[in-house]
Amino acid sequence: MRRRGQAQVLRRRDFLALAASAAAAPLLPGRAFAASATDTPLHGLSAFGALKYPPDFAHFDYLNPDAPKGGAINFSPPNWLYNQNVTTFNTLNSFVLTGDAPPRMELCHDTLMASALDEPDALYGLLAETVTISADRNSFTFRLRPEARWHDGTPLTAEDVAFTYTILKEKGHPQFSLPLVEMTAAEAIDPATVRLAFSGKQSSSTILTVAAYPILSKAWFSAHPFDSSQLVAPLGSGPYKVQRVSAGQTIVYERVANYWGADLPVNRGLNNFDTIRIDVYRDRQAGFEAFKKGDVTYRQEFTSRVWATGYDFPALNEGKVVRREFPEERRPKLQGWAINQRRPHLRDHRVRRAIALCFDFEWTNRSLFYGLYERSQSCFQQSEFVAEGMPSAEELALLEPLRTEIPEEVFGEAVVQPVSNASGRDRKLLGEASRLLAEAGWKRQGSFVQNDKGERLKLEILVNDEVFVRIDSPFVENLRAVGVDASIRQVDPAQYAVRQNDFDFDMVGLALQLPATPTQSTLENIFHSRSAATPGSRNLPGTASPAVDKLVAIAGGAGRREELTVAMRALDRVLRARMDWIPNWYSANHRAAFWDMFGFVEPKPDYGFPVETMWWFDKDKAAAIGKA
Repeated sequence: MRRRGQAQVLRRRDFLALAASAAAAPLLPGRAFAASATDTPLHGLSAFGALKYPPDFAHFDYLNPDAPKGGAINFSPPNWLYNQNVTTFNTLNSFVLTGDAPPRMELCHDTLMASALDEPDALYGLLAETVTISADRNSFTFRLRPEARWHDGTPLTAEDVAFTYTILKEKGHPQFSLPLVEMTAAEAIDPATVRLAFSGKQSSSTILTVAAYPILSKAWFSAHPFDSSQLVAPLGSGPYKVQRVSAGQTIVYERVANYWGADLPVNRGLNNFDTIRIDVYRDRQAGFEAFKKGDVTYRQEFTSRVWATGYDFPALNEGKVVRREFPEERRPKLQGWAINQRRPHLRDHRVRRAIALCFDFEWTNRSLFYGLYERSQSCFQQSEFVAEGMPSAEELALLEPLRTEIPEEVFGEAVVQPVSNASGRDRKLLGEASRLLAEAGWKRQGSFVQNDKGERLKLEILVNDEVFVRIDSPFVENLRAVGVDASIRQVDPAQYAVRQNDFDFDMVGLALQLPATPTQSTLENIFHSRSAATPGSRNLPGTASPAVDKLVAIAGGAGRREELTVAMRALDRVLRARMDWIPNWYSANHRAAFWDMFGFVEPKPDYGFPVETMWWFDKDKAAAIGKA
């Protein structure tokens, strides 16, 4: 699959040199930011090349700097972070592993730097006016804006920043703590200057991750425990603060009228709604009914049956509701099932391949999805990082030194998921699954296969919604047809989060969107041996492969985007051959529906779609549909 912006092919000698350094890569600081000056205050950071926006830029191009402030949006969040949950919540501390927090708590907390959503890897100063990279590229000194304030009016200082990084490394959610493993110091030089220092073993792109962490109040958390017991909103500095909470049901964020950073270039045109309300619904249909009535005003639809058949109600037919598609971001997307290799009976890749053969996507897409999805093949779907065909010479330069550590299939055509005859029970594919199970030592005894100890091959699929029971049931029937003692276990959302964090499952589904420029920290959280033993990481399959670790390090240390692209394609080949994940399906577009009361700039930016902060309330539109 070719996409616009695809990288050019590297010279072979460049990658022979890079491959030769693979074993040492984790010990070196890497070459990203090679074009960035050191010992010079910078207004932004970009992993490769020059920044799009100069130091005196007025606003991001994809925003309307004159967007009116006011009104409200009540939306169903399509994505979330950290320990957040869209079906329940019992804490307002979003930054620890335990508990379930409501989405968008991060809107209450500013960050040192902010992303530009029309660039794949750029950050610009928010709390930090400038950042200075040391000559050895192992420390970063941030100069804070003197006007930065907490919501109670007190100054936000370097002590707060140093406290944040220290406590997130020690006690934070793994999404925070894992990238900080090699941080050696977070120190306040003076009230307006903070330095983050690293050991030299970190990826050079680590700073792109950690500079976007929410900054926490040292004073507030000195008086409150840093745990999930908090149903009092922590003191923030961001554009919003918590106005009202009904635990497990509703949270309302209100725009901070005197927000200190409202007129910064990174914020002009953002944060336009007076209130952002999120109601949580454990049942998808209940959420849809709330949208039809106008209680929810923006929704992305993830149930194909509802998108195909449910959008036929008075408000839509009267033109009060808009139903349309927006293009997905140009970012890698991982959507599939994780097979837990911490379970001894699931460690053989032949068993995982046999399981994959039992999923009939073609039948599922036709019979259950109304033809609305495409088959996913990669952990980096919809990006230039998807491997295709035979490995290139540049990819082989990275893969050959690992030949004894990776499946032989890596060196052939990129592994793809099989195409069935769409019958729902393709005899050819199920026969191949049976052959693989027998080859792996699982022999048929009556209705089920057993190993030489007489133990059945069991597989429980963990889900948290009835819709997945409907989707996975035919999959389970095929698994049972080849002798796997397969079943589905539906649990409540809180228990689901705990079991996922503790890796207490055989198989579970996940959808993740990676950064357009995946940092080593991001890749390690999903694929590295270190994260396999870290509760709460996204390494759900328990991938623990030295070869994968080396490829992650090479990708993380890439100094040019062309190098990153080749390293990621090599990694993709290995992951697909190992069958750590079973890719399932994806959509090329966001399926969105909203009450026609909003304004927004088109086209949307390529690397993000946060409607709750980019859109605005249009009084005239709202009046026309009776929503003023």
